Amino acid sequence: MDAQAAWSGSGFDSGPGTIMSRLQQSGLHLFLITFACVYYVSNGSLLLGHYDLGWHIAAGDVIRDRGNVPVHDPWSFTSADRQWFNLSWLWDVIASVVFQYGGFGGIVVLVVACGAVIVGYLASVCLSAGASVAAVGIAVFFACLLYPAFAAAPNIYLAASPNTATMLFAVIFYGECLKRTRWYWLPAIMLLWANLHGGFLIGVFVIGVFGGMALLRRDWPGVRIFAFAGFGCLAATFVNPLGWHIYTGSAATLGHFVQAYITEWQSYYQNMAMPESIPGMVYILAFVALELRFFRNRCSVEARLLSWLFLFAGIYQFRYMSFFFLFSTVPLALHIDRLLPQRLNSFEVRKAMLAAGLVGACALPLAYLREKPDLQLPQMLSEQDARYLQTYLPRARLLNHWNAGGLLIFYTRGAVPLFVDGRAATAYPDDLLRDYFPLVTWEIDEAAWDAVIEKYRIDTVLWVKAHEQLRRFLIDKKGWKEEYAGAYESIYVKPRS
Repeated sequence: MDAQAAWSGSGFDSGPGTIMSRLQQSGLHLFLITFACVYYVSNGSLLLGHYDLGWHIAAGDVIRDRGNVPVHDPWSFTSADRQWFNLSWLWDVIASVVFQYGGFGGIVVLVVACGAVIVGYLASVCLSAGASVAAVGIAVFFACLLYPAFAAAPNIYLAASPNTATMLFAVIFYGECLKRTRWYWLPAIMLLWANLHGGFLIGVFVIGVFGGMALLRRDWPGVRIFAFAGFGCLAATFVNPLGWHIYTGSAATLGHFVQAYITEWQSYYQNMAMPESIPGMVYILAFVALELRFFRNRCSVEARLLSWLFLFAGIYQFRYMSFFFLFSTVPLALHIDRLLPQRLNSFEVRKAMLAAGLVGACALPLAYLREKPDLQLPQMLSEQDARYLQTYLPRARLLNHWNAGGLLIFYTRGAVPLFVDGRAATAYPDDLLRDYFPLVTWEIDEAAWDAVIEKYRIDTVLWVKAHEQLRRFLIDKKGWKEEYAGAYESIYVKPRS
């Protein structure tokens, strides 16, 4: 028997229980997971680019030290008696532990692992829906390259932030509602989700869509399943340190005027970057064209409905576009299946994907080692900048740009109390936010600046160095001094009277 016969014959490849057959069955998942993870790891510095990561780690440290979730903000001088609704306390604790033992590299590994589960789960859901291996490979591969939205950093949805938990659990809820086989696990998953991120409301919405469609079809077994799952999930949301106030915290973000100033809540058009956004637009157009072409496809109505709903929601507010990419994989895979040649051999496709997946598995650690030296927090505010404030201006009444707030919290842990940061309405009074946001424009509103400086007795400003108009206003018109200039930030100090 020659080598080829031994490889392809009964010794390795006969029967469903052999090693080779199992490897071939997992070829699709291995290919998708390894190549997606190589892509994610290669963008590791972007995964850490979320401006709020600093305060999330610091919050986790505080919770671990105190043994409870703080009710009031410990780092600013402006929050007054406002309750801090930390909707991501559990994610903060996990990030704190991972950072303590694994540094930023460990956090990237955690995030990429979540991305791997999302990829693998989507592939399994598409296969269960009846799509071929090749079609699933195409649909899931492109969706999982696009949904992190690297072209619109720092609005990255597979990033070192609690958003990752929402992406992961949204996919799990979607898949389990489609399959209906393990729906009883959803309340337990919701218990975790409600303590990891305020996006848990998307899970309730997904169950509501499936339950509503079951009711319209008079599918009474389905109605019972989704009713029990829905009530169980609703009850699970109250098991958290905030109790029913978790909905108050969620309401402090949803529909709040602060959304107009946060780029991820702005429209898809406002977040487009050329030419980086072209692949995403091509995907959207392909989905729409195939949906219209294969309108009578066998795809689940719920999968199509969720895809269209989140497509429209994503055009209105960019943050929802990632959910469109994820939810659209099932209908897109089934549509692509109609376009592929019928004679395409699934067995050969699996073998090719297995070979490619093994190559990807070998490339993954190399990609991580190459990226590891650059895994750090964004350099908008460096540790040196923060140390200067802590050393020379510890008692300053500091007005800071809110994108630097989370980093300032991470580096000083409240030693330099700050004015505002990305927690926005979940930690700060509305009046303060209304006072602050007129300042974040390139054209200086002198009246707004004067009012804030006087009202909050500001004597130090930490702002973007490139904001030349502000420099001219503070130095030339107000007589302030540029005390320190870092790589991206400048510190201005009010003259002593």
